[in-house]
Amino acid sequence: MSGTRSHLVVLGSLNTDFVARVGELPRPGQTVLGERLLTFAGGKGANQAVAAARLGARVTMVGRVGRDPRGDALFTELERQGVDTRGVARDPEEPTGAALIVVDRAGENQIAVTAGANGRVDATDVARALEALEAESMLALQLEIPLEAVARAITEAVRRGHRTILNAAPGMRLEPGLLRGLEAVVVNQDEAGVLIGRAVAGPAAALAAARDLHLAGARLGVVTLGAAGTAFCDHQGPRLAEPFPVSAVDTTAAGDAFVGALAVALGADLPPERAVRLASAAGAAAATREGAQSSLPTAEDLKAQFGLDWPD
Repeated sequence: MSGTRSHLVVLGSLNTDFVARVGELPRPGQTVLGERLLTFAGGKGANQAVAAARLGARVTMVGRVGRDPRGDALFTELERQGVDTRGVARDPEEPTGAALIVVDRAGENQIAVTAGANGRVDATDVARALEALEAESMLALQLEIPLEAVARAITEAVRRGHRTILNAAPGMRLEPGLLRGLEAVVVNQDEAGVLIGRAVAGPAAALAAARDLHLAGARLGVVTLGAAGTAFCDHQGPRLAEPFPVSAVDTTAAGDAFVGALAVALGADLPPERAVRLASAAGAAAATREGAQSSLPTAEDLKAQFGLDWPD
């Protein structure tokens, strides 16, 4: 796709994120005092759409928000970031989705999501996403919308020959056949354990899990390890990409930055090693800033922070 901006269609969630900063994450039954409450635009789908747009892709967002001021704010932010929002519907019955996020001083988080309008994404939304796909487009999906819609979108997109990337998050068990024909499936260690049915902890286990995801039918299986790097596997076998060391402030959207960047890089036909390295840099950069969409890096950010050149 040399000389052409890659096109990404994202079918997924749009949320308002309510973020509380605390000293330490609470244990079950424990109350901790927060320093402040912040509000950000979020949702895995919208985050990945913005991540890709900031790295130069043309992006179409498909999903649902409520008919409320929070939905208005999400529309405004996506459009400000250059994302095409014509595929986002206003749901007449449910409010805009929300995420309640607690972040500690080390940047680790706990997240609870209420689906709201995201929970009503259905076949009509899938149809809008499929209609938005062009011949060389990539489709990206996550699991914050109903699984039935995700499965329908994957099945039809793969049948039509569209390259499709699945971020299987939040973690859940999937029908094995759903991974067949995917361009990539991306999970963190915990999500990988849920998906493949065994614990995944550390680089060796992550390499084995990435291999299993590839053997299940994904061209590229990816297991992110945070500060320990990224395990990935394609037809050349499992490898480990070294991390980009940073001082984490908030890891909330680091995974979404990774997925958005990976989709853009793969859509530009970069080899997996380079695509994963660029995605790793994007995820690391996002962890150094507060918030979800507000933390997502541009190509200039990656150049300044890590000396990396994003491909034209």
